[in-house]
Amino acid sequence: MRASVGRKLDGPKLTNLLRRFVDMFTVFSIGSYIPWLSWVDQIIGSIRKAEKVAEELDEFLEEVIEEHENKKKGEDTNSDEAGEDFVDILIDLQKDKTTGFSLQRDSLKALILEAFSAGTETTQTSLEWALSELIKNPRVMNKLQQEVTEIAQRRAMISEEDLEKVPYLKAVIKEALRLHPPLPLLLPRKSMQDVKVMGYDIRAGTQVIINAWAIGRDPALWGESIEFKPERFLNNSITYQGMQFDWLPFGAGRRSCPGIHFSLPVIELALANIVYKFDMVLPNGIRNEDLDMTEAFGITMHKKSPLLVLLGPRF
Repeated sequence: MRASVGRKLDGPKLTNLLRRFVDMFTVFSIGSYIPWLSWVDQIIGSIRKAEKVAEELDEFLEEVIEEHENKKKGEDTNSDEAGEDFVDILIDLQKDKTTGFSLQRDSLKALILEAFSAGTETTQTSLEWALSELIKNPRVMNKLQQEVTEIAQRRAMISEEDLEKVPYLKAVIKEALRLHPPLPLLLPRKSMQDVKVMGYDIRAGTQVIINAWAIGRDPALWGESIEFKPERFLNNSITYQGMQFDWLPFGAGRRSCPGIHFSLPVIELALANIVYKFDMVLPNGIRNEDLDMTEAFGITMHKKSPLLVLLGPRF
């Protein structure tokens, strides 16, 4: 929120609005696939719900833009962050006549919405899955704690500069993303030409949905595919750029996630400091191997049961 709109999260009201917004992506729109049955969407209330969420989001985004415009004019603002944020940069681009493109207000709102909605829930989800896998696999946890402890050298915190020296931490996160991609089904694509895939004829113009979750667990691509083994990502050339189609947590091509380089340092820094500062045990005597790893239905893949742990200081 601070990076994108220059303020802290405004409590439960906005959190609830974001949740409702994301949940709308899981609603099947009959009219989108069978146009003459679009009246069904009206009857079951999905159109009304979408319009209500859109109206509330538009009010919030309009408030954010006006707040930043007033700040640039030198008027009072509720912003709690100094300096420029994402909205400031977009407003400057909107006013810049030399860019060669026009940024309309609706486009401005869409970019702001994508920045903080796509960047909050997916980051939190990825961090929770990584911690869950570490707790379920004490061998990996111990190895990671040893790495970050050696790097920190008894300092209070792991710094961003330290992230270049923790290859096992990066492997842990990659392995967690393999088993638990934040968006198990990538955003829909459209085939540009006729193509044959695994014996199936896919016509040009066909909507295609990629199952990144299934690809990451395919035993034909990954040995011991359902086991959590970060070592498989050590000393290899797999990157986040989407060039290896057997591992696609951020998608691939021109439509891959634009927030890779923003979200990864956040996840790495948070995970490194949590495991460096704390030991974690499950409550009520639950054994690590019995941790519930059931997935919940949704466009973002959450744990069905939130991760609950008891924390103890390591030093």
